[in-house]
Amino acid sequence: MSTNLFDKFTTTSASAWKQKIQVDLKGADYNDTLLWKTDEGIVVKPFYTKDDCKNSSNTDSTFKFNISQSIFISDEKIANYIAINAIEKGANAIEFIATEKFNYKIALQKIDFTQVSIYFRFQFLDSDFVNNVSDFVDSKTCFIQTDIINNLAQTGNWFKNLKSDHTEFEKIVSHSNNSIGVDASLYQNAGATSTQQLAYALAHANEYLNHFGSEMASKFHFNFAVGSNYFFEIAKLRAFRILWKSLLKEYGIENSETSIFAQPSSRNKTIYDYNVNMLRTTSESMSAILGGANTICNLSYDSVYHKKNEFGERIARNQLLILQQESYLESANTFAKGSYYIESITNQLAEKALQIFKDIEKSGGFLKQLKLGVIQRKITENAAKEQEKFDKGELILLGTNKQPNKDDLMKNEIELYPFLKTKQIKTLLPPILKKRLSEPYEKERLNNEKENG
Repeated sequence: MSTNLFDKFTTTSASAWKQKIQVDLKGADYNDTLLWKTDEGIVVKPFYTKDDCKNSSNTDSTFKFNISQSIFISDEKIANYIAINAIEKGANAIEFIATEKFNYKIALQKIDFTQVSIYFRFQFLDSDFVNNVSDFVDSKTCFIQTDIINNLAQTGNWFKNLKSDHTEFEKIVSHSNNSIGVDASLYQNAGATSTQQLAYALAHANEYLNHFGSEMASKFHFNFAVGSNYFFEIAKLRAFRILWKSLLKEYGIENSETSIFAQPSSRNKTIYDYNVNMLRTTSESMSAILGGANTICNLSYDSVYHKKNEFGERIARNQLLILQQESYLESANTFAKGSYYIESITNQLAEKALQIFKDIEKSGGFLKQLKLGVIQRKITENAAKEQEKFDKGELILLGTNKQPNKDDLMKNEIELYPFLKTKQIKTLLPPILKKRLSEPYEKERLNNEKENG
């Protein structure tokens, strides 16, 4: 029997649905009553049809996402031990973070680079060292991040100066694969809107494209932070791939796939009722998976206030393993394809971000806007709006500004300073500062704990 069951049902147009809804509203205005508009102008409707999905926004190719663990290198032997243990327990990617040169042969010993992706986040700039590390790994799945623009945005200064930074960076890019890492996570963690994050990531990358030329496009990769607005975060990552392809098409490049490294946001993580952080990171990791991130590095539930520890890292890694291997999300990067709602949000985010990007380029580009303080001001304005909503209880962090556990005491648990640190140093421009929403509330609670003994 070849009859399609759905042929027995008559098709109802979107206008017919809307007319029926209008009747049921009994005179109330459809747009005012049922359309929700976000602060950044994204319109969410009460229903969607295939007309909202005219242009699907994702690739048809599926892939298995990588599970990463982040390791700060202070002792090479310890870093290597943690890496080997993480790989044995299910990780197939490692992110090494370093603030100074280290013995990479010790840190990387016994790691099979054909099976494990390696990410390096270098918070210093030394082309000879970086290129030696790249040669040692000698793998197409080695990703290097020495993002000089990110360092400028985050600290307010170049590593050394504009000319020296670009000279060193040029040596790295000309020598190594996957060597242009654009870290857009800063913008989310500082309080930028989704459209701002997308536009700034694109404009940030375009500075490098203008400098190095389109022939270096294959060396780009991107870092994004993923927040708690579940469907919007799925759409955000998908929208970025649309924008990146569109930008590269302007440079005459058709084959424009890129790698995205995603990590849950730190902005909504809390000290009090910290176990809720696991719920947040689970949701955010799912958004990253369905949004098409190639590699996901989870945050441990206690990362805000505890030093790195095996238990927290194991829980974070196991969250991803459960999503990957027990929740059937192993190759889920195309699952959202064709979802009328997500496709609609994706296209709206891309369109609005593209307009911001065009405005930045018309005004002289991302670096000029940074130097003028425009980018910083835009992010600060939105962060202030979010903070006001949090303070009023309109933006909720469960266990913190809603249903807090008054018996939860943290003053003896703090191992790391969990609040915004500001350095009294001279900067070329105002830095973009990462700040968690719950910081003012937590400071007050901690002070009350200390005062009450």
